[in-house]
Amino acid sequence: MLVSKPIRFTVAIDGPAAAGKGTVAKGLADHFGFAYLDTGLLYRAVAAKALLGENVITAANKLVPTDMASQTLRSSEVAQMASKVAVIPQVRAALLAFQKSFACQDGGAVLDGRDIGTMVCPEAKIKIFITASAEIRAKRRYDELQSKGLETSYEVVLCDVKERDERDMTRKDAPLKRAQDAYLLDTSDLSIVTSLQRAINITSAAFVKVI
Repeated sequence: MLVSKPIRFTVAIDGPAAAGKGTVAKGLADHFGFAYLDTGLLYRAVAAKALLGENVITAANKLVPTDMASQTLRSSEVAQMASKVAVIPQVRAALLAFQKSFACQDGGAVLDGRDIGTMVCPEAKIKIFITASAEIRAKRRYDELQSKGLETSYEVVLCDVKERDERDMTRKDAPLKRAQDAYLLDTSDLSIVTSLQRAINITSAAFVKVI
């Protein structure tokens, strides 16, 4: 009797803020039945605790899944703080083991963030770097914040996006960059449906080889 081997298939999705990587990653996970982790929420959860006065390293070491359930994690203030705490080596080290364990689970996993393909899961079967122009990403984030009743301006959001890009790409520890073997998906002029379908096509070609 043949016993099927558990499938371990990791998809690493990276890219700057508001490029659409979270939506695509969640869609991929749903399509293939993989587990999904928005690694940015790990840093946002630590950031939220930091804004309340908790030591960031202590917060990172004590993080539990329920900490990532708060709706306040999507605020602009938390996002900016998340980018700041993400440059702290001790914070990244504390969260790295959690991410690696999640990626290796049976049944497949999709992780999205900024250093998944380069640092967290360099051995991922599929790597996709999702990007879009700063102006397009700022408009998307501005519309999202407006829909949630959070008052701001497009100019402020654009400035935040550019500042975060600079901080993420120039940080010493695990900077945001495209892995050499990552597919590039620019969503500037693509709909969500088209972006997701392209990611599904990329992933399908590799997935059929392991099942």
